[in-house]
Amino acid sequence: MAVIRDVMPAFQLYQPSSAADAQKLLEQNGQDALVLAGGLDSMDWLKDRIKKPKVVVDLGGVEGLKGIQETGDGIEIGAMTTLTDIAENPVIRQKYNLLARAAELVASPQIRNQGTIGGNVSQDTRCWYYRAGWPCYRAGGNVCYADTPVGRNREHAILHAERCVAVNPSDTAPALIALDAKFVLATPKGNQTIDAEDYFLGPDIDITRMNILRPGWLLTSIQVPLTWARADFYFEKVRDRNVWDFPLMNVASAMKSSGNTIQEVRIAVNAVAARPLRLKKVEDSVRGKPRNAATGEAAGKLAVEGAEPLQFNAYKIPLMRNLVKRAIGGVEEAAWAS
Repeated sequence: MAVIRDVMPAFQLYQPSSAADAQKLLEQNGQDALVLAGGLDSMDWLKDRIKKPKVVVDLGGVEGLKGIQETGDGIEIGAMTTLTDIAENPVIRQKYNLLARAAELVASPQIRNQGTIGGNVSQDTRCWYYRAGWPCYRAGGNVCYADTPVGRNREHAILHAERCVAVNPSDTAPALIALDAKFVLATPKGNQTIDAEDYFLGPDIDITRMNILRPGWLLTSIQVPLTWARADFYFEKVRDRNVWDFPLMNVASAMKSSGNTIQEVRIAVNAVAARPLRLKKVEDSVRGKPRNAATGEAAGKLAVEGAEPLQFNAYKIPLMRNLVKRAIGGVEEAAWAS
């Protein structure tokens, strides 16, 4: 029997006007609810009938979740703020250009006009076996189809693969980790604020989820502190096409230097594992070293220690090594300093 596509299952649609009402609806409906932000990822799931929620909570009318505000400690970005607004915001471009650059490299202009920062960091993996409804580990089955002798795994993980080899596809996530951002969550027990890197989950913690959101939880805003404002930033994304594509890999770094000596640095990569990875060993290894090609070369080699390629993605090891090398050593034409 042919698989029917593009016919969405029936569901109840709620369009709350406040974050409190949205969180309450999510709490009341639990596992039966799906959050609709920009809708770009969610609509694919619905049209393919892979996810069949009984309730969809559309956040499009929640004005309190939109916008960018300066605070005494930095900026706060509503989770429903579009990627275009982030990429074009003058304060972000002036102080946190790393995030602006990451946002403007997401997909195409039309998608950035609709897609939101909350949706970009919360989207599900793009593994085609999982998204096509195959009963893999992540979908509750007992096999990873990508990690088999006949599996197609060119875009999959080289690090921290625990049964599932799918990767996180977000472009803004590594930039937010490099900026030491905080995520604000509304939960049934009140608001929680967590580090950006702690928002994401690997399969060793929960193979069925890519972030810590639980039924009844809602990402409401992202706080970026002044700590790394106007640092030296680097962002690079490698993809098959210049528009539309998800990253084969990306890297983000924020650095403070004294002369040519690295004082502090934060660096994160994505699309190499199920969660964006902050490279703490690399950060520790380059602190106090000169910012040059030799330091970058050593950092790149350290970054890929323990990497295990699959049948079709061995290219990711030299790719990651070179991205980290350039992020640390500096490549003028690809770096965006304040």
